[in-house]
Amino acid sequence: MRFTQSRFSRVSLPFALLGGGALLLPLSVQADALQQQLDDLQDFQVIAHRGASGHAPEQTLPALELAHEMGVDYLELDIQMTADGELVAFHDESLDRATDGEGELKDFTLEELKALDAGSWFNQASPEYADDAFAGERILTLGEVIERFGTSARYYLETKSPELYPGIEEALVEELEAHGLIEAGAAVIQSFSQPSLLEVQALNDEVPLVQLVWYYPEEDGEERLVEWTGVTQGPSEIEDADFAAIRDYAVGIGTNLTYEDELQVIDAGFVEQAQANDLLVHVYTINEEDDMQLLLDWGVDGIFTDFPDRLNALVE
Repeated sequence: MRFTQSRFSRVSLPFALLGGGALLLPLSVQADALQQQLDDLQDFQVIAHRGASGHAPEQTLPALELAHEMGVDYLELDIQMTADGELVAFHDESLDRATDGEGELKDFTLEELKALDAGSWFNQASPEYADDAFAGERILTLGEVIERFGTSARYYLETKSPELYPGIEEALVEELEAHGLIEAGAAVIQSFSQPSLLEVQALNDEVPLVQLVWYYPEEDGEERLVEWTGVTQGPSEIEDADFAAIRDYAVGIGTNLTYEDELQVIDAGFVEQAQANDLLVHVYTINEEDDMQLLLDWGVDGIFTDFPDRLNALVE
């Protein structure tokens, strides 16, 4: 098993205090919960990408409730910030694709965003899964999601485009701490931005972090692959030192399998090398059963999917 030494040490004091002296879980219970989360991450994880977003509008309540009913290990959400500083679950920087609005999300207040229809677009984009009830679904705040599911779910949260939202890391950690999710072992934070993850670590070093990577051809038509942010070398050139540098702050790496659904960018050797360097390997976003089975055969530690039911059928 990997993670032979936990970052979460047991403590002898009987209770933890929240700001203002509010009593939380006993520290020994917190340590157990955090260790249990790490232990559970050693098993294969079904990660519901934006909820069961193949079946319902992404990151809306129907998609999240369906994923939860499917018994997924994590609800995956992209976190952005409104013009008035509220954290919301939404993927695109622009509102155009997944709502009836137009413009950049960051320019709108929460009240303005709540007036938008975030469901009808799905019925047009995915007619085979259309449902009239999806019309009028609203953008959710992170707080609303947590209040709905509490610690009956675990959350896999991305700081999305953090360069657009100064302070998003602090706001996210504060939200998770306020709901007791970190000490309950119920949250993972992911990002393509290494600086964002390091900021989260500085704020609370108990939350498990996952470094996202995206591999693609350096130039069209060329075979050499590079990583989007330069956090590692390309897969054909990657070294143990690349993985070790990530392991200094993260428990895992989240990677694409293909580029533009055609070019395979990682292989079984990549997975084995990452795991040999004490990193979990979670792969996004896999919706075809053949690809799921390939990754299961490689021994990956988790898969992001829009169709958790398909993945469940393979791993049950």
